[in-house]
Amino acid sequence: MKKLLACAAVMGAFGLAVPAQADSGVKIGTLSCNERGGWGLILGSARPISCTFAHGDRVERYEGNMTKVGLDLGYQHSGTLVWAVIAPHSDEAHGALSGHYAGATASATAGIGLGANALVGGFDRSIALQPVSVEGTTGLDVAAGIGAMTLRSEG
Repeated sequence: MKKLLACAAVMGAFGLAVPAQADSGVKIGTLSCNERGGWGLILGSARPISCTFAHGDRVERYEGNMTKVGLDLGYQHSGTLVWAVIAPHSDEAHGALSGHYAGATASATAGIGLGANALVGGFDRSIALQPVSVEGTTGLDVAAGIGAMTLRSEG
């Protein structure tokens, strides 16, 4: 019951945190990222990520880092994050997701964890990443604060 309430609270908070740019954009695909595990450093953490962007028949690969600034206590095993990608128009160029993103983040893990990140950034800060599913992690960790992500195109 506690996990269900925590999930509802996290998703409710991120429902309110959806970037305003998403209202005027077009969903162009889905970004799925695998975040490596690691220790929270009380005031934050930094973990490598590898991502796949699916846009119709096109697939692009990205590498980068996910950084959390704020409360981050404990150890998190690797996890998966999935976002709907919202852009100003549907014909974004290859590699358009490269860049820096920032937004709100929250997660709680006790065995199996829940979390979400709503981020804005990329090319000319015009890309919005809306959480599609909650973060799937394992470990013992709690985090809340500002999330930042850097993506670099692999091709």
